[in-house]
Amino acid sequence: MSPITPFNILRHELIGLKAEVKDSTCRSYLGIKGEVVDETRNMLYIRTENGVKAVPKSTCKFVFTLDRGVKVEVDGLKLVGRPEDRLVR
Repeated sequence: MSPITPFNILRHELIGLKAEVKDSTCRSYLGIKGEVVDETRNMLYIRTENGVKAVPKSTCKFVFTLDRGVKVEVDGLKLVGRPEDRLVR
């Protein structure tokens, strides 16, 4: 599989990436950051300093940190769907 880039991030596995909630319609999710440890159809689970937080994809914008510190902003609406289906899309 090819390395993750800003152009193909939607077709790759997100588990293991560093993530931060940059924007959200719900203020309580703003600033959550850590490592993605799980993903479901509608949620990302991010391990933070205070434990694992469940963050809804559809209401947030995320910044993922790739190799070499490259940061990519992704609208959570583009992530909604089962991970295995998104990888095929």
